[in-house]
Formats: sequence, structure tokens, C-alpha cells
Amino acid sequence: MVFDPGYMSYMIIAGVLSLVGFLVQNQLKSKFKKYGQIPLRSGMSGAEVAEAMLRHYGIRDVKVVAGQGYLTDHYNPLTKTVSLSEPVYHERSIAAAAVAAHECGHAVQHDQAYSMLTLRSALVPAVQISASLQQFILIAAFLTVNTFPQVMLVAIIVFAITTLFSLITLPVEFDASRRALAWLDNTGVAKGAEYDGAKDALKWAAMTYVSAALSALVMLAYLVLRYMGARR
Repeated sequence: MVFDPGYMSYMIIAGVLSLVGFLVQNQLKSKFKKYGQIPLRSGMSGAEVAEAMLRHYGIRDVKVVAGQGYLTDHYNPLTKTVSLSEPVYHERSIAAAAVAAHECGHAVQHDQAYSMLTLRSALVPAVQISASLQQFILIAAFLTVNTFPQVMLVAIIVFAITTLFSLITLPVEFDASRRALAWLDNTGVAKGAEYDGAKDALKWAAMTYVSAALSALVMLAYLVLRYMGARR
């Protein structure tokens, strides 16, 4: 059995979108390297910035811990931990302050029951299942699109779940950055050029999520068109 010709189109689109994502990711790394070399005038480390922001909002049940890797920083609402990659945790730079404040922005969202974060968290189990099955279902869908288009419909539903998650992630990430930048500015932790640098770094971090969401939307639209074409 040969692959449906549409599968090659899918692979080409996926390749182009992956290239765009790669370029955005490279730009992000470049920005964080640049601002990671500019010391913060306050002399605060990323860990100290995070702890100060949590104290400012009266959040006392969230721990700031040192993680591993590069750009692996995240907030875990289940364990209530802000995990900062080792460079961010220890460095006293604009980039470290921006990342630490951003992740604490998520902790503030959680503390204040921000609706979009709550919705995203609720989708995590379904997304994990969908992501693990997605590639297998897509291959099966393209193999059988002309004989059993229902399989393509299943693929669309599975892909729609991960696409929805990507879209919901956008306001969550933008809001966390907004909270982070407002706090950095209002408290004087990052002012003037430091604030501008933090804003630039977080802008490119957000662009990675925009790229992922657009990629998911384009692929979902393509799958829908393939399904509609097979139904004619």
C-alpha cells in the first residue's frame, strides 16, 4: 500500500513550519544570550527576583527551585514550584530577571485563579493522550483517506485538541509576561534600558508560542480540507 499523495504535501507544510519555528527559536536564544550578558543594576539573581515577586503578591506556598538545562524554566501548578534553569537561577542579568518574573507571573495567575490558566491545566490530560497518538493516527488517516475518510476525521479531532491547547496557551503566556514586566517596572527591579531588554527577551519567548499556534492552525486547516476532499 502506498501513501496518499496528500501525505507528501503534509510533510512539505510540516517542514516549512518547522523551519519557521527553528528560526524563531534561534532568535530567542540569541536574545537571551545578549541580555544574559548584561548585569542587572540591582544585583539580584533570578532566584532572588522570583522570591521577591512572590513575596510582593503574598504567595508563600510556592517554592523557587533550581532546575537543569537551558530555557527549561517553568511553573508547575501541581507541585507549586517555580523551576528556574540553572543559569537563570544563579545569574544576575536582565534575561534572568525577565524569565524569573515571567514564571512567577504564572504563579500569580494560579493564585488568582486566572481562567485561561485553569482551562489550560484542565486540558493537559487530554493533550498528553492526543500527543502520544497523533502521529500514528495521522499516518493511518493518510493511508486510508480515500477508503475510510472517517479515520481522517478522528485525526482531525485529535489534532484539534492539541491545537486548542496551543491557542489557549497564547493568552496565558502573554498575560504572564504582562504581569512580569509590570512588576519589574513598578518595583524598580528593571528600569529604563533594563526594562526594554526584559521586554524584548519576553517578546521573543512569546513568539515561539505564536509560531507553534499558527503551525497547529495551518495543519488543522489542511487536515480538514483533505477530509472534505475525500468526502466528495
